[in-house]
This record gives sequence, structure tokens and C-alpha cells, in this order.
Amino acid sequence: MTTSHVLLLALLLGVFNGLRALSPPAVTAWGGHLGWIALRSPFAWLGTLPAAIIFTVLAIGELVNDKLPKTPPRTAPPGLIARLVMGALVGGSVATAGGASLVTGLACGIVGALIGTFGGYFIRTRLVKALGAPDFIIALLEDAVTIAGSFWVVSRF
Repeated sequence: MTTSHVLLLALLLGVFNGLRALSPPAVTAWGGHLGWIALRSPFAWLGTLPAAIIFTVLAIGELVNDKLPKTPPRTAPPGLIARLVMGALVGGSVATAGGASLVTGLACGIVGALIGTFGGYFIRTRLVKALGAPDFIIALLEDAVTIAGSFWVVSRF
């Protein structure tokens, strides 16, 4: 796999991270634990069973919380910061697993998280209006895209 391919995957996983801050790290953790992706230092800890379980529990909590009416938008500072930090985590993990630069992987994850955060917000609000669908339904679709896309990226290794 070429460096540009690896960095594209880091960017894409960052985009999914912008949609859901904790699902891509959970998928990456399980991928590392199951041997789908060889997580390297400083991210080897992410492939441990405790990390996979913790991120999975947190991701499930986030999936539930996202559907609650009082949940702030993902573009608000706390949610945005979480997405950027987790985007850096998954971007760096994927980049180093593929033999690319740690710093470039971190940057790709952050840029991807920004794209996913703002692009996802724009697309979700537009789909709700255009389809006249309840936000809950579009949110479930967004969950499915995030989880399936994250598994697709992690399985490329």
C-alpha cells in the first residue's frame, strides 16, 4: 500500500470521526485487537481488549446521546474538540500502521474530522429538510454510514 493510499484512508477515517467521535476509535481498537490492522507505537495500546471494550461502551453511549433532543450540535466547542482529538487518534493510528508519517497521519485525521463535522452537519440538516424525514431517521443512517465506513477503512490493512 502506498503512502498516499494510507493517508487517504487516515483522512477518510477522520471524516467518519467527524460524524461520530467515538465509533471510529472503537472500530480501530477492535481491528487492532482482532489483528486486522497492526497498530504500532504510540498507538499499540488501542488494540488491547480493555481499550476496545472501553471505546465500544463510550461509542454506544454517544450513539444513544446523539438522538436526544437536548444534545448540542457537533459543531459546538466540546463536540468539535472531541472530534478533532479522536480524529487525530485514528488518523495517526492508521497512518503509522500503514508505514506513513505520524505527524501527517495526525493532520489527516484532524482535517478529516473537520470535513466530517461540518459536512455531516450540513448534509444531515439538509436531508431532514429535503426529505421531510425525522432527524432520528437521518441520524440512524449517519450511524450506519459511520460504522460501516470505519470497518471498511480498518479492513483495508
